[in-house]
Amino acid sequence: MQDLDFSEVVALIRKEDSRFDRKAYDFVRHGLDHTVKELKKKDAARASRATHVTGPELLDGLRTYALDQYGPLTKTVLNAWGVKRCTDFGDIVFNLIEYEVFSKTENDRREDFSDLYSFDEAFVKPFLPAKPRSAGPSASAPDPVGSV
Repeated sequence: MQDLDFSEVVALIRKEDSRFDRKAYDFVRHGLDHTVKELKKKDAARASRATHVTGPELLDGLRTYALDQYGPLTKTVLNAWGVKRCTDFGDIVFNLIEYEVFSKTENDRREDFSDLYSFDEAFVKPFLPAKPRSAGPSASAPDPVGSV
């Protein structure tokens, strides 16, 4: 295959597998870069060589990258792109591997992306109040500021 740029490869992939928006592929590519950078920061041994990222490491990196990029809208954004669970990230990764954009080792498998976390736990729960709010002052309590 001749050298194609990333957007051309994604267009080819989407002709065969249209489940995911092209933005999901861009997100995974940038999320992988983010994950590699973070892993190299944490582990000096990785900083000096090419870094292989496992499925669970990538899923964790994609989770933190998504929260950083989209905050409370993360789940909504990912769902709009067709990404609804961790295995969807795995499908995107393996589509990119098939087109030789990403590489894999003999130990890498789609199952590595089995649902490490639920999207509600990862992307909704961090933004929920820590504990239920109290009902506040009762309706019959006097207005503390006073009324005119």
